[in-house]
Amino acid sequence: MKLGIDLGGSHVAVGLIDDEYKIIEKKEENIRLVSEEEHDSNINRQNILVDKIKKNIKDLLDDCNISMQDIENIGIACPGTISNGIIIKAGNLGITDFNLKEKLQLNTKIKIENDGKCAAVAEKKLGVLKDYDDCIFLNIGTGIGGAVFLNGKLLKPKACSGFEIGHMTIAKDGIECTCGKKGCFERYCSMRMLKEKVRKEYGLGQDIHSIELLEILGNKSELSNKILDEYIGNLKIGMANLIDLFEPEAMVIGGSFAYYGDLFIPKLKEKLFEANSTFNGRKDIEIKTALLKNDAGIIGAVMI
Repeated sequence: MKLGIDLGGSHVAVGLIDDEYKIIEKKEENIRLVSEEEHDSNINRQNILVDKIKKNIKDLLDDCNISMQDIENIGIACPGTISNGIIIKAGNLGITDFNLKEKLQLNTKIKIENDGKCAAVAEKKLGVLKDYDDCIFLNIGTGIGGAVFLNGKLLKPKACSGFEIGHMTIAKDGIECTCGKKGCFERYCSMRMLKEKVRKEYGLGQDIHSIELLEILGNKSELSNKILDEYIGNLKIGMANLIDLFEPEAMVIGGSFAYYGDLFIPKLKEKLFEANSTFNGRKDIEIKTALLKNDAGIIGAVMI
């Protein structure tokens, strides 16, 4: 058995995975490491993250009545730039230059990779992407990550994990991102930003849960239509750029976005396939939501 760990910008998820890459049991805890009022140092955030990972691993193993000796290896899907197992920069976690593997001190083999790549590999082997050779995976949740496959092979640079899709600029001199740049794709199109937009526009005083977001955006009011149209318009810019660069057969969107496919995908297709949206004006590109949804990172972490 293996352990897959997914470190989102707002959660730690740990899954026990069998030899067929099925999740036997899973533990998940919401976290918020980045805050203006607390946890304001890199070291504090690192220590909190390690404590949360260890706690959820222990709780999971206890529930399954097994020990670390029963675990063959651990795969960790982490946002941001990963190089040789080191977290170089993870903006949504507020962490830089961190050897997480060393800090965990777990007596088993550990591998850490970018979460978008992990989720993409799982979706390529077990999900919707397995039917395509040239394809793009977008992981839209707290941030935006992803991966590109050409001729069935994952593109991966030597220096860093690469393909920081969420940090390509879609708005010159736009809103500042957690990475320090302005106008980043994820600053306009992550699910976290969409929820924040809805919260502010509707004057809600607390975080919005997924069901609430679906109800608000699906009510077809003038305000909800305005928010949705703006979101889809920004999403179209980023996706059209990727289509022009890589000319995929399919683009598959995972992360928490995948739970809203029925609401988003029809409008997104309409925008993407308008005249002059992309250089070649193709309309034969499949646009789908991921099959594995939020479990893709956990599964892919032990595959990659």
